[in-house]
Amino acid sequence: MSESKKYDCFRGCEVVDCEDGTTEVTYREGCCKLPVHNYLRDISSLEYADVFEVRFKNTRKGYYKNESGQSVRQGDKVVVEAASGYDLGFVSLEGPLVVKQMQRRRIDPASYEFKKIYRKARPSDIEKWMAATAREQATMIEARRIAATMGLDMKIGDVEFQGDGTKAIFYYIADGRVDFRQLIKVFAEEFRIKIEMKQIGARQEAGLIGGIGVCGRALCCPMISVSAAFSLSSACLNCRLPERQIVPRLFSMNPQKLAGQCGKLKCCINYEVPVYLDAQSRIPKVSEPLEFEDGLAYLRKTDILAEMMYFSYDKSSDANLYPVPAAEVKEIQKMNRNGIRPVSLIPDVEPSSPEFITAVGEGSISRFDSPKKKRKNRKPRDKAQNKQ
Repeated sequence: MSESKKYDCFRGCEVVDCEDGTTEVTYREGCCKLPVHNYLRDISSLEYADVFEVRFKNTRKGYYKNESGQSVRQGDKVVVEAASGYDLGFVSLEGPLVVKQMQRRRIDPASYEFKKIYRKARPSDIEKWMAATAREQATMIEARRIAATMGLDMKIGDVEFQGDGTKAIFYYIADGRVDFRQLIKVFAEEFRIKIEMKQIGARQEAGLIGGIGVCGRALCCPMISVSAAFSLSSACLNCRLPERQIVPRLFSMNPQKLAGQCGKLKCCINYEVPVYLDAQSRIPKVSEPLEFEDGLAYLRKTDILAEMMYFSYDKSSDANLYPVPAAEVKEIQKMNRNGIRPVSLIPDVEPSSPEFITAVGEGSISRFDSPKKKRKNRKPRDKAQNKQ
């Protein structure tokens, strides 16, 4: 009988059923959601040397202090303290990088109350943990049926059992507030466990499910902590700061370019924000129309990357737009402040129509209109020789 392997990408582990009937569970670094490469793994630090990052299902992680007296390393299966009972997870990070990750999540290690790592997981702990996780799929399907029967406007996105099998977290998505007090009673009677309801948004749901984005790579939601430093900068998207509305101003004509599979703004826009901020710094602020001898010119739109601003003499129409470089707009504003009005916004030279160039160069497109001349049939030489 050969060994059978199966991968649990929800928890980032590999489960192997051995020939002797035992089961081995090993952590697979990088084969999970929210992966982190520990580039400081070999650097020893006495400060917070007993602090570890422990990951559970999907994107749930926690920070724990080792008080077991055992040597714990990255990849070990550990039994940790929970609100009630205990939980089982994998050590995903150790060393000085744990503190950096906490600071990245805006957690102060000096004031944070670390929960305890009780011990390394025993075979009995792993068996109980696997029995609990095996119930998650069936529990989620039944929970969805119960919620639909009760007429609640919510969706059960995922179910996560605690390592000891005494508690389960139900992740749900809802547009507004949901009174699920009666639902919790029904769940407790049906599943005979402690119930915890946790509401998540569309972005967190995409992180739980995962998938492939339009770029061909894995979605940013399960790979990057959205709530941490890689979250979209609110300063660039906040409606209360019109001069900072960079992304909406660029793509307001096509919202589909902004939305990801979760229906929210794409996380990858965050990487483009510095480029937009740099381009925005070279665009002058136009709070009043530009003054010309033939009238007032109003700003209608701005192409930030091309550093081009479009003005019109009609305040409420985009019919006739005249492009003006951002540097020239600054000069016109300076002239207006000094009481000088330029002649006109309309250029003196009218735009010429583009010249048509054929694919074959100098050939005329009417060269095939005239009929071809018929050639006279010449007598073959061999026939002429035979007659002689």
